[in-house]
Amino acid sequence: MESGNRLGDIEITDPQAMRALAHPVRLAILERLQRHGPATATQLAPDVGATPSVTSWHLRHLAGFGLVRDAEPGPDRRQRRWEAVARGFRFEAPEDPADEEGRSAARVLSQEMFLRSGDLPNRWAAEVEPHLEPAWRRLAGLATTRVVVSADELSAIENAIERVLAPYVTRDEAARPADGRGVRLLRYALPEGAEDQTGGTS
Repeated sequence: MESGNRLGDIEITDPQAMRALAHPVRLAILERLQRHGPATATQLAPDVGATPSVTSWHLRHLAGFGLVRDAEPGPDRRQRRWEAVARGFRFEAPEDPADEEGRSAARVLSQEMFLRSGDLPNRWAAEVEPHLEPAWRRLAGLATTRVVVSADELSAIENAIERVLAPYVTRDEAARPADGRGVRLLRYALPEGAEDQTGGTS
C-alpha cells in the first residue's frame, strides 16, 4: 500500500487487495471507520449489516491487506478497537493490457463501489435535503458535464481538482470552521467509448 497523493489516500495496487475490498460488508466497515473513527466489531456490526463475529472476521481480513489496524484501547480494554489506516483510498486498473488479473480485480471493485454509491443521492434527497438550512440547500445538488479532452487534459483536470480540495481535506480538526459540516463529493470521470464520439460537447 502506498500514499503518494495530495489527499493522503491509500493507493491500492495489489489485485488481491482489490478483490478483498470488493465486498459490501468490508466497504461498509472501511467507510464507517473513515467517517467516524475507531470502533470495535460490536459497535460496527449494526451499521454494516453483519454479526459482531462476522464483522470481526472481515476486519482481520482488511487488516491483512493493510487497510485497517489496531487502534488505541478504549475504556474497556478487553474490546479490540480498529481504525482505518487512511482517510480514503484509490485504485487504478493496470495500464498493461496483459495484466488481466489486475484489470479484472479493478473492474470488480469499481462495480461494487458503483453499486454502493448509486443509491446515495436518492437517500440524500429523501432523508437529508428536506432538513437542510437554505444556505446549504442552495449549494447542494448535482451537476453533470460532458467535455471533449485528451487523456493528458483529463489528468490535468483531475490534478487541478485535487489541488483545490487538498487544503480542506488534510487540515487539522482544530483548523476547521466552527460551522463546518461533512460534505460528500462524488467525483466520476467516465470516458466514453470510441464509438460514442461525435465531436460535440453536448
